[in-house]
Amino acid sequence: MEDFSEARRQFERDGYVVFSNVLDADLIQEARDHVAWLLQKHPDLRPEHLHHTLMTEDAFWVRLVSDDRLLDRVEAFVGSNIALFASHYISKPPHDGMAVLWHQDGSYWPLEPMEVVTFWLAVDDSTPENGCMRVIPGTQHLNLQELKQRRDRPNVLNSGMDDALVDESRAADVILRAGDVSVHHPNVIHGSNPNTSAKWRRGLTIRYIPTSTRIKCEGIHPSAFLLRGKALPGINQYNPRPRFVEGKSIPFRGCEKWK
Repeated sequence: MEDFSEARRQFERDGYVVFSNVLDADLIQEARDHVAWLLQKHPDLRPEHLHHTLMTEDAFWVRLVSDDRLLDRVEAFVGSNIALFASHYISKPPHDGMAVLWHQDGSYWPLEPMEVVTFWLAVDDSTPENGCMRVIPGTQHLNLQELKQRRDRPNVLNSGMDDALVDESRAADVILRAGDVSVHHPNVIHGSNPNTSAKWRRGLTIRYIPTSTRIKCEGIHPSAFLLRGKALPGINQYNPRPRFVEGKSIPFRGCEKWK
């Protein structure tokens, strides 16, 4: 397996790291097609709100997050026993894509312990012009803060953290090409501006956990899947790998192996 030790050191220093050219152009095009299919299937949802609750029976979605090129990198952060906690397309449409206010991911999540890492897959080029993610480097050492409801301006989460805790002068733009992946810590402060450009900014968040992290919920979490290695007894229940069924997933390369 490739050595990702330098990436791990950068992650520990800054709270995030970028991997270039992780997934191929054909798979990224399938992901774009997947977003279009989801929006057609769920016309009541904004493109920023294609949440994990939609993926339980979606074979392509599970195929995408379990790609070995992703999981090989995940191992460097959580070890060899890997599960999915959640995944969410935050797809900002041209001209009116909503902002994501400054926040820490872990403040939202029912995980114990908070051992989790987010992979952010660029489905389009992600730039300052179309509302790329912005990170305050080094803030992964800050304790998780209380969230505040925020409806004073349109934003994806309808919430954020106390602005007084955020030094925007230190913010770094996480600029990605389609197929690149950024990785960030659950405590690092991050957000993104609105998309006022003429281009889409589609991205897929993927929240990976070691199988030793408990998802605190009733029953089986809709996006809990064992992706690599072994489950630990008494920690989580996992959904079965979905079979490819037309109408519950888009057709994709290799879908015959998922029937």
